[in-house]
Amino acid sequence: MSQKTSRPTKGKPSPPRPSSSVILVSPKNEILLLHRVKSSTSFASAHVFPGGNISLQDGEYPPPEHPKRHDEAIHYRKAAIRELFEESGILLAKDKSTGRMITVDHAEKENGRHAIHRRETTFPEWLKKQNENAEPDIEPLIPFTHWITPINVPKRFTTQMYLYFLPLPQESEKQLLQDITAEGGREEVQVPTTDGGIEIMEARFLPASEWLRLAGAGDIILFPPQYILLHIISGFLDKEPRDSASPEELKRRRSELVEFVHSGSPPWTDKYISPKMLKMLEDGRVVLALDSPGPELKGSDKRGESDRVVIVRFNKEGPREVEVRWKKDVFENEGKEKSNL
Repeated sequence: MSQKTSRPTKGKPSPPRPSSSVILVSPKNEILLLHRVKSSTSFASAHVFPGGNISLQDGEYPPPEHPKRHDEAIHYRKAAIRELFEESGILLAKDKSTGRMITVDHAEKENGRHAIHRRETTFPEWLKKQNENAEPDIEPLIPFTHWITPINVPKRFTTQMYLYFLPLPQESEKQLLQDITAEGGREEVQVPTTDGGIEIMEARFLPASEWLRLAGAGDIILFPPQYILLHIISGFLDKEPRDSASPEELKRRRSELVEFVHSGSPPWTDKYISPKMLKMLEDGRVVLALDSPGPELKGSDKRGESDRVVIVRFNKEGPREVEVRWKKDVFENEGKEKSNL
């Protein structure tokens, strides 16, 4: 089902495969992460946002050598919704004739996601069987950075990240009442589940700050893209008080996050980032610059994040001791250390 990618020629980096990921925000402003199995060929044992490679069932997309292959487009959006369903069982689809979100029995959803994974059907085919007017709910997806794997990594991806906000508690109750009247019943909150251990060991919502704490304690593995985006999200959604925040306060925090995502030069909706090593610190960790979009987009108008850097220690098991720092602070501290020698 996936479109073929050209093999790298000797001495040249592997062409990155287009993929999408969804940062799904729960009604409590928590973030869904999936714990990948140890045998996974990508991000083994790490905690990641739901996502995966674009497939032809998501639509045609440009060939490897074409610069528009990396542009945010409908095929990235459709892949994001499909992969979220395959990996977590959460279905984000609406009836295009009514605008209402569609609901599907849990057992039917489980059968469907496994059939799609086994390539016995496609997501569009399965969705049409549930409701002939159903379509992926792609409009609420908010672009939130695009990441391109550095050329020193054999398996490379060009990944579009998206934010998607599930309805807040009051909004859920209002929608529930409407749908009970219109359809005779509806599940209020979709609960993420694993894919049976094929690729995912665990799927759960936690506050972004808690995911960061677990990574800091060494209990989970977060790669730099996941870490920096959770770091940013936590600054808005996890302000105190967290547990007692009213729906109005939860909504306000979401609005502040969305406003931030659309800010900057370029805005975070349009940042293209291919991490690049700047230097190694005395403790053995490396400092990664985030301002380059990578070789595939060299000479284009794409830009990354110039003010922040990521500090990380890469072990055999994966990245550890990850931090997000201001670039100016890292180099100012270095200058002070040298002046004291």
